[in-house]
Amino acid sequence: MEIDPDIVKEFEELEVSSKKPSEQELKNFDEDSLLKPLNDINIATHPTYATIPKFFHAPPSPSNTLRQSLRKEAHSLFLQKRSQDLLDNEELNSLWVILEKNCTQVTPLGQQLIGYDDYLKVMKTISPKSRKYLTSRLFAKLQCHSGYPGKVELISIFNYTMRKVWLTQGRIGLSFYDDVGQGFLREIDMENYIIDIIPTLAQISSCVQPSFQSFYVCTVVKKFFFFLDPLHTGRIRIRDILASGLLTELLELRDEESSKESHEHNWFSMPSVLTVYGNYLNLDKDHNGMLSKQELADYGSGTLTSVFLDRVFDECRTFDGEMDYKTFLDFVLALDNRHEPQSLHYLFRILDVQHKGYLTVQTLHYFFKGIQEQIRAVNAEAVNFEDLKDEIFDMVKSKDPCKITLQDLINCGQAETVVSILIEFHKFWAYENREEGERLADDQEQK
Repeated sequence: MEIDPDIVKEFEELEVSSKKPSEQELKNFDEDSLLKPLNDINIATHPTYATIPKFFHAPPSPSNTLRQSLRKEAHSLFLQKRSQDLLDNEELNSLWVILEKNCTQVTPLGQQLIGYDDYLKVMKTISPKSRKYLTSRLFAKLQCHSGYPGKVELISIFNYTMRKVWLTQGRIGLSFYDDVGQGFLREIDMENYIIDIIPTLAQISSCVQPSFQSFYVCTVVKKFFFFLDPLHTGRIRIRDILASGLLTELLELRDEESSKESHEHNWFSMPSVLTVYGNYLNLDKDHNGMLSKQELADYGSGTLTSVFLDRVFDECRTFDGEMDYKTFLDFVLALDNRHEPQSLHYLFRILDVQHKGYLTVQTLHYFFKGIQEQIRAVNAEAVNFEDLKDEIFDMVKSKDPCKITLQDLINCGQAETVVSILIEFHKFWAYENREEGERLADDQEQK
């Protein structure tokens, strides 16, 4: 392993005295005093520190390059050691062969089962690395969900092992990009990770152009941060990345062949990214690389209300009153996933005009004015606001009969409908005429 040049430089600059220390100097030598600058942050300032263990260890300051470099080297060595403990494909295949040899019973449907006695034989036969995965505790857990008393399916054991290996492998891979070493990735860290794995994504590397790569990476990273960092802290936990399933969706693109349907439903696929980027370019009528309020009004059905669009540009990050591609991606993700809590968090911030943390009747009426404008524009029959307001509160069933909080929306299960009828005329009109639509659908079924 090559030593980091920064560490070498730090040691080269160290000044060592050639003078032999006296007996008195050796007697007075205090190692703790030399380390005092490093341990200042550990000084107890409260009596409880003597009994309460320390949970937070602050990383070294950026100015302390030696400690920073040593920390990075130690982190890298630790991850390499963990990586060596993982089972490779050959070892996984060997594990499956051993499991099959010790199969206790095969059901009429072809399911291979193993009892605990044979499982113990497997544990003695397999390698020490595999033994870390196949434990008595694992057998007991799988037995709880098994439909066969005293036995477990071989495939359940093998799938657990494979998934555990994959998750650990994914965590190690992501942790290499965690410069601070605290289990979080910043946006720049995630971008570097995506850039590095693009060559392994067969469906992307074969068609992405160098000039488009930055837009692809931006589109991918945005989804991770939109769903895993709704509070905009600027970082996401590695464990959340693994648990969310988003990384699995991205790594599906390693397969060279996939169906058209999977392309349509995978945000990270090239067709999906090109569709989003193409929509952005089509909306940009003046070709200045940004979207004005008037240009964004043509998004989707083209019936987003002017009141809602005003609020979008009030709350979202803009540049000289226009929206860039990154902000547009948040907007698209929110509108395309209105049933998700993260999207509702985004939309609620726009609906909460007075920033009080709840919506009132006055708030609903404010957004209804935008719907009224479009009702008059198409000469449609007027809608009574009081009736609509009552329907919304009936759907939400809020704790306070006069206020609707974000949590009320999430809990009610009707948030997508409520939000849609306040911000988009097309959705509002479909809701108002839902009974007519249901009647026509019933008539067609009868025919």
